[in-house]
Amino acid sequence: MYTVNSDQMEILKKLTQVVQKSIAPHAIETDTNGTFPKASIQALADAGYFGLTLPKDVGGMAQPPRVFVAVVEEIAQACASTAMIYVMHITATQGILKSVTLGERESLMRDIAAGKHLTTLAFSERGSRSQFWAPVSQLTANDDGFTTDAIKSWITSASHASSYLSSVQKPGAESPMEVTLYIARPEAKGVEIGQGFNGLGLRGNDSLPVTFNEMTVFESDLLTKQGEGASMMLEVLLPWFSIGTAAMANGLCRAAVRTTAGHLSSTGFEHTRSQLRDLSNLRSRLAEMSVRTEQSRALLAHTVAEMENPTELTPLYVLQSRLAGIEAAVDVTDLAMKACGGAAFSKHLNIERLFRDARAGWVMAPTADHLREFVGRALTGLPLF
Repeated sequence: MYTVNSDQMEILKKLTQVVQKSIAPHAIETDTNGTFPKASIQALADAGYFGLTLPKDVGGMAQPPRVFVAVVEEIAQACASTAMIYVMHITATQGILKSVTLGERESLMRDIAAGKHLTTLAFSERGSRSQFWAPVSQLTANDDGFTTDAIKSWITSASHASSYLSSVQKPGAESPMEVTLYIARPEAKGVEIGQGFNGLGLRGNDSLPVTFNEMTVFESDLLTKQGEGASMMLEVLLPWFSIGTAAMANGLCRAAVRTTAGHLSSTGFEHTRSQLRDLSNLRSRLAEMSVRTEQSRALLAHTVAEMENPTELTPLYVLQSRLAGIEAAVDVTDLAMKACGGAAFSKHLNIERLFRDARAGWVMAPTADHLREFVGRALTGLPLF
């Protein structure tokens, strides 16, 4: 679907082995107990996938967006929590790669590529909720650099990440869009990590609120120049996050289609000696599931090609691919629940987990409502904000 070359195909084949051996076996436990998939993430780190998109001169694989989405899609079919953690990591990694101000940029990239450093995003705040692009926290200058107070909400991998790529208003900002990005450390003085994520879906992604209390931010921690963070947010991080979460949604869809097809083909009625697949209404639902899945994947394939060779339409495709993916995941998993009936509802199949995981994309910023608004503004020539 994503048109990869022979070397890239080897990367994906190796990933399939990692998924089957070290990710899929932990998926049910991760969901049932709401535990961070430490073994799954470590397996990705050990196999070199932490540095998938980083340059080879720092130990990375130097792979483009099309390989990233193929990797995420494969992981998500087995464990969406692991896929979500990975999407956040790769997205934040892109911010570090593109930084021109971060003091420890190269050493961080080397640690990431070596599988020694898991990073994530810390944008959404309690004061601005799902409008992640508008932090209410602000930097205050002092002799050591800066301090900040913030209540960051729902940071993926909050208690397991090595760093947070965070956002804040620059000192003296007059608008929430005067954003500066910086690296924060979970072990830094003034950082308090919340407890006990108990979500409906993506239950293992360790998504927790984190409070910064007079936390020091040094000049060398700045990922962007003061007040120029919005550009990186919208031009680098949002595109990678959007295609990553679209790929995660497509992975959920593919798993739902595969499981539903298997159930309809293997289960039947003893008294009529027929199978569920003999019922036209169930075949119809499966057909709709497959079409919706492949429509979303085709749009994502076009989008990653646009990202690799940008045009003026690339931002529009990025937004549309995420919207199409999260809508398809909700609809496809809903149809899977209906097609498989009691076997899905009673958790005899993994479809109920896919159904719950799919709902997370709907409310994760930018939400479906935000995306529709952004797409509509882009189509009519209005600025996004």
